[in-house]
Amino acid sequence: MAQIIPATFDGATFRPEKPVSIPPDTRVLLTVEPAERERRPERPTSFIDTARSLRIDGPSDWSSRVDHYLHGNLADGDE
Repeated sequence: MAQIIPATFDGATFRPEKPVSIPPDTRVLLTVEPAERERRPERPTSFIDTARSLRIDGPSDWSSRVDHYLHGNLADGDE
Protein backbone atom coordinates (compact mmCIF):
# COMPACT_ATOMS: atom_id res chain seq x y z
CA MET A 1 0.00 0.00 0.00
CA ALA A 2 1.41 3.40 -1.00
CA GLN A 3 1.65 6.13 1.64
CA ILE A 4 2.35 9.84 1.38
CA ILE A 5 4.60 10.77 4.28
CA PRO A 6 6.09 14.23 4.81
CA ALA A 7 9.82 14.02 5.45
CA THR A 8 12.86 16.24 5.77
CA PHE A 9 16.08 15.58 3.85
CA ASP A 10 19.19 16.45 5.88
CA GLY A 11 21.63 16.06 2.99
CA ALA A 12 22.11 12.32 3.48
CA THR A 13 18.95 10.88 5.03
CA PHE A 14 15.20 11.31 4.66
CA ARG A 15 13.58 11.67 8.10
CA PRO A 16 9.82 11.00 8.23
CA GLU A 17 7.78 13.60 10.13
CA LYS A 18 5.20 11.03 11.29
CA PRO A 19 5.28 7.28 12.08
CA VAL A 20 5.72 4.91 9.14
CA SER A 21 3.85 1.60 9.21
CA ILE A 22 6.61 -0.62 7.81
CA PRO A 23 9.27 -2.66 9.64
CA PRO A 24 12.79 -1.20 10.01
CA ASP A 25 15.30 -2.04 7.25
CA THR A 26 12.53 -2.54 4.66
CA ARG A 27 13.58 -1.43 1.18
CA VAL A 28 11.21 1.15 -0.29
CA LEU A 29 10.88 3.22 -3.46
CA LEU A 30 10.85 6.98 -2.96
CA THR A 31 9.34 9.59 -5.23
CA VAL A 32 10.71 12.93 -4.10
CA GLU A 33 8.75 16.14 -4.63
CA PRO A 34 9.36 19.29 -2.58
CA ALA A 35 6.34 20.24 -0.48
CA GLU A 36 4.67 23.50 -1.57
CA ARG A 37 5.69 25.29 1.61
CA GLU A 38 9.28 24.15 1.16
CA ARG A 39 9.81 25.37 -2.40
CA ARG A 40 12.42 28.06 -2.60
CA PRO A 41 12.97 30.71 -5.27
CA GLU A 42 15.56 29.86 -7.92
CA ARG A 43 17.94 32.39 -6.40
CA PRO A 44 17.97 34.03 -2.97
CA THR A 45 16.37 37.46 -2.77
CA SER A 46 19.03 40.14 -2.55
CA PHE A 47 18.92 43.04 -0.09
CA ILE A 48 18.49 45.47 -3.00
CA ASP A 49 15.52 43.49 -4.37
CA THR A 50 13.93 43.49 -0.92
CA ALA A 51 14.57 47.22 -0.40
CA ARG A 52 13.09 48.06 -3.81
CA SER A 53 10.01 45.95 -3.12
CA LEU A 54 9.23 48.02 0.00
CA ARG A 55 8.39 51.06 -2.14
CA ILE A 56 9.39 53.53 0.56
CA ASP A 57 8.60 57.11 -0.32
CA GLY A 58 11.14 59.71 0.77
CA PRO A 59 13.30 62.61 -0.31
CA SER A 60 15.56 62.13 -3.32
CA ASP A 61 18.62 63.38 -1.40
CA TRP A 62 18.64 60.69 1.34
CA SER A 63 22.13 59.48 0.48
CA SER A 64 23.71 62.95 0.40
CA ARG A 65 22.00 64.14 3.61
CA VAL A 66 21.96 60.93 5.63
CA ASP A 67 23.23 62.60 8.84
CA HIS A 68 20.49 65.21 8.63
CA TYR A 69 17.75 62.60 8.24
CA LEU A 70 19.14 60.17 10.82
CA HIS A 71 20.36 62.56 13.50
CA GLY A 72 18.91 65.96 12.68
CA ASN A 73 22.43 67.33 12.04
CA LEU A 74 22.63 70.06 9.49
CA ALA A 75 25.69 69.76 7.25
CA ASP A 76 27.50 72.88 6.05
CA GLY A 77 25.36 74.80 3.62
CA ASP A 78 22.05 73.34 4.89
CA GLU A 79 19.38 75.69 6.07
